[in-house]
Amino acid sequence: MAQNLIIVAMGDSTTAGTPGFLSPIEAPPTGAGDPESQYCHWMTKAHPEWAVLNRGVNGQRSDEILSRFERDVVSEKPAVVIVLAGVNDIYQGRTADSVKRNLEAMYALAERSGIVPVAATVLPYNFAGKKERSSIRDVNAWVETASKAPGRLFCDTNLAVRDEDDPDFLASSPDGLHPDVGGYRKMGAALTATLERAGY
Repeated sequence: MAQNLIIVAMGDSTTAGTPGFLSPIEAPPTGAGDPESQYCHWMTKAHPEWAVLNRGVNGQRSDEILSRFERDVVSEKPAVVIVLAGVNDIYQGRTADSVKRNLEAMYALAERSGIVPVAATVLPYNFAGKKERSSIRDVNAWVETASKAPGRLFCDTNLAVRDEDDPDFLASSPDGLHPDVGGYRKMGAALTATLERAGY
């Protein structure tokens, strides 16, 4: 078992822990709100020897997340980075292809820096229209394929939080846009299992 494993959680609101928690970037130095409303909390609960750094920012698109990757990920010298991004692009009407390009750039930057990327799937949100739902499915199919490259890991975070009967909806949400504490807990469990299977 890896001791003192450093993991950076990189993404938007569903990494930050919205609406229940503000990340340390949003509310320096340690964040604010209910710590259980973030998947990072549940990962460190399962593995106290892991340092999971919450670098989520509510509302950011994949290009904005990519623009701070060097500062918020590479400079921390983690062993692993979880990359969860793209829903805000889709919400704002940007193309699935542009999301894929930015995600691939983040995976590649991590690899060049000696960091193992975990490719995580974009979560559903309850107000998505037909076009947005199609884009989310498109991006997520690509994420799973891209994660098969050597040295990459995959986690279906979408599966962890979606409604079993209607996969375009969250199973439970306080605002229709983000998981509730139970959803963040399931995301944490899924990500923890991904890393455990990889030997961490």
